[in-house]
Amino acid sequence: MNGSAAHKSVKYTDIETNYTFQPTAIESLGPINMSGRDFFYPNLVSWLQAFHKSGNDRETSFVFQRLSILIQHFDAILLDNSFVKKDE
Repeated sequence: MNGSAAHKSVKYTDIETNYTFQPTAIESLGPINMSGRDFFYPNLVSWLQAFHKSGNDRETSFVFQRLSILIQHFDAILLDNSFVKKDE
């Protein structure tokens, strides 16, 4: 478990037992921690098979790529908002 996921596990140790807690750390360029991947992968595969039947064997890879793009987009927004802007 990487540092971010380990920190989340410690932070949420008191969460109620009727919830499933999955610490997940996703890097900006796509890598995801092993426990997060092991949690998401079977769920995504079953969801894609049930609801989105395109027949493409790479559907799951496309979902993880899209997630990476969304994270990069959000990071760009945060970076842009961190600069002080003059009143125009």
